[in-house]
Amino acid sequence: MHDIIEQLEQKRAAARLGGGQKRIDAQHAKGKLTARERLELLLDEGTFEEWDLFVEHRCVDFGMAENRPPGDGVVTGYGMINGRLAFVFSQDFTVFGGALSEAHAEKICKVMDQAMKVGAPVIGLNDSGGARIQEGVASLGGYAEVFQRNVLASGVVPQISLIMGPCAGGAVYSPAMTDFIFMVKDSSYMFVTGPEVVKTVTHETVTAEELGGAISHTTKSGVADLAFDNDVEAILMLRRFYNYLPLNNRETPPVRPSGDPADRLDFSLDTLVPDNPNRPYEIKELITKVADNGDFFELQPDYAANIVVGFARMDGQTVGIVANNPQVLAGCLDIRSSIKAARFVRFCDAFSIPVITFVDVPGFLPGTSQEYGGIIKHGAKLLYAYAECTVPKVTVIIRKAYGGAYDVMSSKHLRGDVNLAWPSAEIAVMGAKGAVEIIFREDKSDVAKLAAREAEYKARFANPFIAGARGYIDDVIQPHETRKRICRSLVMLKNKQLENPWRKHGNIPL
Repeated sequence: MHDIIEQLEQKRAAARLGGGQKRIDAQHAKGKLTARERLELLLDEGTFEEWDLFVEHRCVDFGMAENRPPGDGVVTGYGMINGRLAFVFSQDFTVFGGALSEAHAEKICKVMDQAMKVGAPVIGLNDSGGARIQEGVASLGGYAEVFQRNVLASGVVPQISLIMGPCAGGAVYSPAMTDFIFMVKDSSYMFVTGPEVVKTVTHETVTAEELGGAISHTTKSGVADLAFDNDVEAILMLRRFYNYLPLNNRETPPVRPSGDPADRLDFSLDTLVPDNPNRPYEIKELITKVADNGDFFELQPDYAANIVVGFARMDGQTVGIVANNPQVLAGCLDIRSSIKAARFVRFCDAFSIPVITFVDVPGFLPGTSQEYGGIIKHGAKLLYAYAECTVPKVTVIIRKAYGGAYDVMSSKHLRGDVNLAWPSAEIAVMGAKGAVEIIFREDKSDVAKLAAREAEYKARFANPFIAGARGYIDDVIQPHETRKRICRSLVMLKNKQLENPWRKHGNIPL
């Protein structure tokens, strides 16, 4: 018995050392934490239960038989984040560069399977050089096993990927299928083919950072949601983010009373929208003023900034916020913003998170680049997401709601539950100038007559009352009472029940 205990302690010590002190020092020299240090920061103190510490790879080729570190390059298990269960895996770059082997993949699959059984999120801390070349197709098979579980877990439990080092080749597709991706600046990157391959095939010279760094993926590709300065900041922000999410698709999101009165009025909102309808304003000011304690967790702030998405709380309840941003492209919907918002709305719908939509949209962005890029199909993704969505939907039209974009942005016609408008709302097929130029095209040469027609059109349509007369708007509210009216609506909608017709799955316009 004594020998077994001694052997156990030796194996535990070896596992804690990973690839050895020299490699741990190298990891620290890059400004990166080790796999175990990351988990210590992420999980509540003393709650981590490790699984499969004794697992070793089974490869005997290329001298691998003599090097079998316990744990095989990934630390897996479960623990608590702010007192709530989470399953985790953290790849250890000090062991074979974090490369994925068959046994390494089996460890990840085991915690993912268990997470689905008990209904708890999966958080992956990725830091891997890719497939373990020595194992060949067995490693590729391991990746596919992980991919399969990513798909099965989608919409069942939240999945979050924190990219904390390299993530290349087939390794990128597992994070891509998770719900959220966070990256670390200057130390993490994601790409399907690396800079050397790119140079060989396309003759482009590009660095790893330019090709797939955190800045590239949060500003250009939209692959990642947020980029942080270092490992510690990324993990602490992940802990904060976790507070907004439910554990699974059968539970409601956590309610965290804030002490911020649900009926709080904010009279500064009465002057938020400028008198000139062509002048922009800061939509995030509205969001923070109606949210509990001004707390808003924005996602993808530097990508497709003409639409704003993120999580907040209203009277303690998690809500998803979608808002047109008039400061960027006048708030127009385009390809990138439609995809960004559609994916967010679908996540909220999958996990019973109410969606609050603030509308100020003059239409879809015109131009050949948008049409050739497929704005018809991509814009339809947002339309599809809102139409399919069965969670409580509260919409507030702040200013412009023109044309098809009015329909798309959670209108009453797409089963919006509560649709409110500010007095500044303009709900019409298009702006007054464009409308009169079409209706009265024979008067184009008469500037004075055209101006009079435009004033007439504005007086008739540049207000919320035509839509209100048809019941498309439930009420016109004062801006200062926006928070109170949304909170009341959410209380009313708490037990909402709505089901779509049975189907295996819809066919979203991908």
